[in-house]
Amino acid sequence: MTGKQYFSIEEAIALPRFSSLCISDDGKKVAWVQRQTDWDSNSYQYHVWIYENGRSYPLTRGIYESFSPQWSSDSQSLAYLGKVSSKKKQIFIKADGEAAGIQVSHAPEDVSELKWSPSERRLFFLAQEPESKAVIKRRELYGNIEYVNRDCRSSCLFYLDIDKGLEKTNSNFTLPKDLRESDSTEDNNKTPQKDEVAVQLTVNKNLHIYEFDISPSGDKIVFLAAPSPILEDRDKLGLYILDIGSRNQRQLEIPFVGFKSNIGFSPDGKFVHFNYYRSGRWFDNQLLAVINIESSEISCIPINNDEDIESLSWSKKGILIRLPHHTSIYVSLVNLPGKITNLFTENIALKNNDFIQNASITKDSEHLAYLKANPHSLYEIYLNNQPITKTSIVLENHLFARKQVISWKNSDGIDIEGILSTPENFNSNQQYPLLVIVHGGPRATSLPLPLNDIVYPIESFIAKGFIVLEPNYRGSAGYGEAFRSLNYRNLGIGDQEDVISGVDYLINQGFVDSEKVGLMGWSQGGYISAYCSTYSDRFKAISVGAGISNWVTYYVGTDIPTFTRYYLGDNPWNDPIIYQITSPMSGIKSACTPTLIQHGDNDKRVPVSNAYELYRGLQDMGVETELVIFKNMEHGSSNPGTSRALMKQNLIWFCHYILGESKDEFYLLSKS
Repeated sequence: MTGKQYFSIEEAIALPRFSSLCISDDGKKVAWVQRQTDWDSNSYQYHVWIYENGRSYPLTRGIYESFSPQWSSDSQSLAYLGKVSSKKKQIFIKADGEAAGIQVSHAPEDVSELKWSPSERRLFFLAQEPESKAVIKRRELYGNIEYVNRDCRSSCLFYLDIDKGLEKTNSNFTLPKDLRESDSTEDNNKTPQKDEVAVQLTVNKNLHIYEFDISPSGDKIVFLAAPSPILEDRDKLGLYILDIGSRNQRQLEIPFVGFKSNIGFSPDGKFVHFNYYRSGRWFDNQLLAVINIESSEISCIPINNDEDIESLSWSKKGILIRLPHHTSIYVSLVNLPGKITNLFTENIALKNNDFIQNASITKDSEHLAYLKANPHSLYEIYLNNQPITKTSIVLENHLFARKQVISWKNSDGIDIEGILSTPENFNSNQQYPLLVIVHGGPRATSLPLPLNDIVYPIESFIAKGFIVLEPNYRGSAGYGEAFRSLNYRNLGIGDQEDVISGVDYLINQGFVDSEKVGLMGWSQGGYISAYCSTYSDRFKAISVGAGISNWVTYYVGTDIPTFTRYYLGDNPWNDPIIYQITSPMSGIKSACTPTLIQHGDNDKRVPVSNAYELYRGLQDMGVETELVIFKNMEHGSSNPGTSRALMKQNLIWFCHYILGESKDEFYLLSKS
């Protein structure tokens, strides 16, 4: 261990991240998207990688990013989204044996999702409907004004003949730019562009499509659509069947209210699986059902698991599902009667705290690719239980925080779990300063996985001598429906109790210095941190990230007001008392803890007015506080420079107020 150091902030940010896993149906190839960090351009770059014949390689490099890989049914071609010169995402196809892909779609707007037709040289995709001439003319005459909740452009379904798309691409190489039909010299802000290759299948402006699937015979499409792209309308999602030949579509009758997701056809094309919430409340379990597309008969699949069931795809032997339990998630196959088939043999059985983030199975159910991490390994991609990536090799040359699941009882006698991060040379006879990191959601879970940090630099905290607690407070995912409903009309109040009882538990173990405890969190975690900032004096320093300070301020400005109504039980006009007693601002007169506030000025989920309100209140109470506004940032960081700033500010803040170190570098000013 001599000479080894904990991961720096910059090293942790630069680690690759995997997503969009896809296995070919012959079971021999895997494609995925890998995020890499480009410090020079201050950007995260995303590229499709392919594994075949025992080696892995990127399909694109540098600024030519790629996304959403999909193998053809014969496993010979890979379709994916790539950015073209206009910065819009278009469909590309890489044929087997070819070094690179070629563009086949020419939509005027971003393509957001694509799928192969099983039986023809066709691709289906989603893209935003073209802007109307009337709206373009209005903007020309009156400026860029918005009619809230009325000027919405829905995501529509298109299909593309691949050969026509290739012909269009080839013609673009044979004509000057000013003679190409798609590159008219007319002002694009005045004339709506039209896709000259693809055919629009859905034109109903009251249908915004979120996801779709194609039947095995290629003659039908099932899709989930809401009345508009407004997030509040997602509770009104309906399930539709479209006959491709006749263009007739009909809505399937589903009695369940609220959000639905994860749809897909059965191998025989007679059924569609989907997830649903029984009563539509956000803290209900997500359950699994199938519907007969001819009779509309619905069967709810009985799975003995008091947690969310996430359906991924339907293969020959059953529906591939993810099953969470506390801080673990497994994958299994389930058939219509509800029988579970474990996909792992006893020799390679998953252990506690294994966490499968994503999985992809072949149609014959014989080959599986998945993305897995555990307390001793970073996320790796596996094919048929053998790792095909080696990201975790970086752990050999570094120290890293040791994470374990601990549990304690809150004042109500309820078991609460959390993740405790300690140094490799942890000594239980020594007293450590403690930092508490509260996850968002609240329907999320802190996991015992190394270097899983997003906003808060756990490795740097450990290197400075802290230990770190991440509580899975009431409302967290992984612990059942009853546990998730415990903060219904109890936000902040019960959450604070779960957090502080965890602090008390560790203090009673004897290895935490009760005078050196700090608290931080982002989003819902930022709300709980704000609540503790104004209602508690237990902490020496607090950091509030994109947090809610006043539920009324939040309710009138957020893009998801339904969240508030579900958790507080009503709107603020009908029940102002519940909004008052659960808002951090109601306790502002008792605030005394130095508080850092970090927020993006373009945050639609938690409007930045919440940050200014908390800041002004703390200032008026004479509490030491800093407000840092990140320009153009939404609800979280989207570039490495901002991620680095967030982490460095938090590291300096807590080292100053708890360890007594200098705060001079907090403002990130250049020394040159």
